[in-house]
Amino acid sequence: MRYPTPDGVKAALERIDPVFRRSPVRQSAALNRLFGAELWFKDETANPIRSFKGRGACAFVAGLGDDDRPLVCGSAGNFGQGLAFAARAHGRRLTVFAAENAVRRKVQAMRNLGADVRLHGADFDAAKEAATRFAAQEGHRLVVDGDEVLIAEGAGTIALEAMEAAPRIDMVLAPLGNGALASGMGTWVKHATPDARMLAVVAAGAPVMAHALRGLPISGREGADSIADGIAVRVPIPYAVDSLRRVLDGTIMVPDAAILRAMELLHQHLDLVVEPAGAAGLAALLADPAAWGGRRILIPLCGGNVDAA
Repeated sequence: MRYPTPDGVKAALERIDPVFRRSPVRQSAALNRLFGAELWFKDETANPIRSFKGRGACAFVAGLGDDDRPLVCGSAGNFGQGLAFAARAHGRRLTVFAAENAVRRKVQAMRNLGADVRLHGADFDAAKEAATRFAAQEGHRLVVDGDEVLIAEGAGTIALEAMEAAPRIDMVLAPLGNGALASGMGTWVKHATPDARMLAVVAAGAPVMAHALRGLPISGREGADSIADGIAVRVPIPYAVDSLRRVLDGTIMVPDAAILRAMELLHQHLDLVVEPAGAAGLAALLADPAAWGGRRILIPLCGGNVDAA
């Protein structure tokens, strides 16, 4: 079993479509004053699918080699968009299973990119289970975001690029869903600046990944009740948990109220529409704004796909 490596992150950068690379690094003097810290925001909403997921998807599909089977995945929407973008570029068929209550904007975007989207189940994990059954029945290549090293290394290129602009980072606050973003970024952060703290942010209504990382027993009945659909995970992926333990210094849980407030602050001060999961990093600062004084903090804004309401 191979885990993400710095060399893998560097190699991934060469396989990612240029439209996903070199996303803007943004700052806000007002937000810096509010938290007494130097905040660096890596804006992953500034690409054709408004999400960081295109990075890992491109790195993965380009690395498949001679495996030409049709692809299938479960997705809350953003990974499905990224994989659809990469599959179309490489002439591959893709089926995506999404929850029946998935964000309509995300569902339509996946279809616009050529994916066969099928709505199944009440949440992301139910859709992923349907994708797993479909892959076994049809002989398609199942792609599980969080269970593929190439996807994590693709996500790690966010840290590689950001730390060129802000090389003396003290801390990273990365949203934690299936784990590819945090494990990939953490791999590069711990390589480039070993003393920096790598923290993953979990929605309080979907705590299973934090529980798994702490070694707490998982009953299989954990909930995933959060506005942040992109990180509303209720079934941990063992490979992702192992990868994360190699690079994380801790996890932070944030309530939906803090996530909503973070979305408001990002819109007010950076003029960005960031989806709930994408705003989780900033939400982590809101519980105790005075605790972050003097630190240089990198926060990925990892998606901007949200329905108007």
